[in-house]
Amino acid sequence: MNLLEYIKDFTGLIYPKVCHACGNALHYDEQVVCTYCLYELPETNFHNEEDNKLDQFFWGRVRLEAATAMFYYQKKCKVQKLIHEFKYRGKREIGVFAGKLLASRLKTSSKWNEPEMVLPVPLHPKKQRERGFNQSEFFARGLSEGLNIELCTGNLVRKFHSESQTRKSRFMRWKNVETVYYIKNPGLLQNKNLLLVDDVITTGSTIEACAQKLLETGNTRVWVASMALAY
Repeated sequence: MNLLEYIKDFTGLIYPKVCHACGNALHYDEQVVCTYCLYELPETNFHNEEDNKLDQFFWGRVRLEAATAMFYYQKKCKVQKLIHEFKYRGKREIGVFAGKLLASRLKTSSKWNEPEMVLPVPLHPKKQRERGFNQSEFFARGLSEGLNIELCTGNLVRKFHSESQTRKSRFMRWKNVETVYYIKNPGLLQNKNLLLVDDVITTGSTIEACAQKLLETGNTRVWVASMALAY
């Protein structure tokens, strides 16, 4: 062990970094999630599948080039814990870490080398003030850095603070969000290949509404990526 590694391990005894999935201390070369948990997390590998489950999810709803999610989301699993720590306890590093992790997977797939700009699904300003940050934006940052493509925030905007989506059917969720998004400067997005990202996809109504707005800007193509897919 060299001096730097020794100092990091010694510092870790006083201010230990812990895995956000299991709570155990991280080794000096681990970040955010320990190696054991990372191995256990249920990756979808959708980026390697033609017409995967998430692609099919949006068929007949909105025209997408491809869709993927990093993990499967189930209740009482480590992915749920990560999402909870990320969204409700302000652990922003989880989103960036997941974005970079997904980016490393997407680089191996030829159909994912075309997006040139990343856009996070926006929160209404009131909601963002309450939470303190937009979780989708931090996931988008990780993807932007990992793929080395532009991050665009503040152009796709949520103009209404719609009522809670909880307990709504797919149709009612879509009706609840279909008119709440707009684009400030469509010209910045025209003729672009856009990667739209969200933290968790459930019914897909939010993605559908946002993607439709992006497609209306003119000669745009849209890919979709999320941190997790609930099923």
